[in-house]
Parts: sequence; C-alpha cells; structure tokens
Amino acid sequence: MTPRIRLASFGTVVLLAVLGAGGYVWRVRAEQARTLRDAPVVPTRDDLAAVRDVPHLVFRSTALGEGYGKVAAAPLSDPDGPRAFTPAACERVYATTSDAVCLTAQRGLVTTYRAQLLDASWARVREMPLTGIPSRTRLSRDGGYIATTTFVFGDSYANPGQFSTRTVITGTDGAVLGDLETFRLIVDGRPVTAADRNFWGVTFAGGDRFYATAASGGRTWLVEGSLSRRTATALHGDVECPSLSPDGTRVAYKKHGDLPAGQWRLAVLDLRTGTQTVLAETRSVDDQAEWLDDRTVLYGLARDTAGTATSDIWRVPADGSGTPQVLVHDAWSPAVLR
Repeated sequence: MTPRIRLASFGTVVLLAVLGAGGYVWRVRAEQARTLRDAPVVPTRDDLAAVRDVPHLVFRSTALGEGYGKVAAAPLSDPDGPRAFTPAACERVYATTSDAVCLTAQRGLVTTYRAQLLDASWARVREMPLTGIPSRTRLSRDGGYIATTTFVFGDSYANPGQFSTRTVITGTDGAVLGDLETFRLIVDGRPVTAADRNFWGVTFAGGDRFYATAASGGRTWLVEGSLSRRTATALHGDVECPSLSPDGTRVAYKKHGDLPAGQWRLAVLDLRTGTQTVLAETRSVDDQAEWLDDRTVLYGLARDTAGTATSDIWRVPADGSGTPQVLVHDAWSPAVLR
C-alpha cells in the first residue's frame, strides 16, 4: 500500500469516526429533548414564604425540566401538591426551621464540592469545603451542629478503585468540631483502632450527643457518640444511616443482613428495649431515612421505570405494618419542618 493510499484510508477512518461521534451526540440530544418534552409538568406555586410559615416538607426536586436539582418546599397538608422553589440547588439538602445545609457540586473541567449553610430565607450564610463526593448531611434540631458525609478516594487502607467515607461535624459558626475518624471507637467494651474505621450517617440526639454508623473489618454498628468526650460506642450491629425519631426513642436505618452486596432493608430499632422491627418496604433502600412523625418513616427511591432518572419520596409505617406509599413524586432528600 502506497503512502498516498494509506493517508487516504486514514482520512476515511477519521471522517467515519467524526460522523459516528456526531451522530451519537445528535441522538443523545434528541433523546434528551424528547424526554423533557414528554415529562409530566409538576405544579408549582410562588408563595414560598407562606409555605415556610406552616408545617412543611423540604426536598430536592427531581422533576425533569428547569427546576431539576433545586430545593423545593410543600405543606405537609398537601406534600404532593404544588411545590414552591427556593433559590438553592443541591445534591443533598437538610433543613430545620432556622437553617438549611446544602451539599453542592460545581461541575466543570474539575468538579468541586461545597457545603453551604443557608438561613431560613434560603440566603447563603457561609460556605464550607467538602473532601469528596456528597453523600449525607444533617442539622441538629437546635441549629447548632452540621454533619456532612462524603465519599473519598485514596485512603491508604482502601483497595485500588475503592472509596471510604469522611464524616465531619462542624458548628453553624463554621468551627470544625470533629472528624469522626479521630474519635475513639468502642465495640463490646474494647477500643477498635484498625486503620479501616469509617463513620457515616450522623443523626443528632440533643446536647452534644449523636448517633452514627461505624464500620471496620466488614462489620457495621450503630454508635452513640459524644462531641465533648470524642468517643463513639457501639450499641447494635448491622446498622447504617440511622435517623432518630422525633420522640428520641427509636432509630430508623438500613440493614444489610444476608442480602446480596449493595442491597438493604429498612428497619427500626427501639433504643430502650433493643427490639428490631423490619419495615414493610421490601425493595432495597439506599438512603438515610427521615421521620414524618413518630409513626411514619420517609425515604427516597429511584424510580424503576426504564429511561427515567428521577426519584420519589416514599412513606411506610414504623411498626412494620401497612404498605409503602408515595408521599411526593419527583423528589429526594426530604426534611420535615414543624
């Protein structure tokens, strides 16, 4: 084959590759436009202040369209009705009546992540850097503490390609109060000092107390922690992403049990008796639950319809009875404000 023929052949290959790439991009954009065109219209309202003045639900809107990823609010009297949008756009959000914390992603050539503290009117108070990909966040009910959990890569004990978690508690004044990996972990009365200790999924319990997940050696535990003592003591095994009930007597969480890797069931643990109740939701739930009230647990589930990228907030009784029901369509990351 002469150099001229080889050059012509190479040019033909390059041209076909460019045309193929262009056709792929065109198909993807056409499919995206079709998905947006066919997506149902989510009803909205423009009286955010009025919603804020009544018991309401705050969540990340996953309805396709202009409001995707924005934080919205709806009254608890009609949570699946018209939603009022805030100015905030978050990957994960949690709120109390006085503050909100928003985990954000700034996407560009290099994606960076931040935690933003917002006031009751959703104005930004301060920004805090995050190490890793946003996963979980919580505020204490008194508005004094913020917990963030991120996925991070490159810890020395992690296998190549795997990640660990980093959970940090800060004050709403911006002061870092503790990276939980530096806390003393006690399991069965003995300290666990292994390098692979991980913590995630904080839920605050009043004062400087909190509950969280601790993990080491392939096991997980519900731990009760103290910021002042910088300790975390295991209470119960096979607990991930706990959420304390409004009356402070139970935690809802996901448990792995003997399920395949990457699957969990929702359960509730009575902190007084140690009794565990598996909830009626039989699908795998990878979320930190929220309590609607002392009788009902909320959680997010990705919609299983082919070709969709949205999710819904579901509810299920906390006593193991009943059946799961959708509370809010096209929503994720709920917080109940009363």
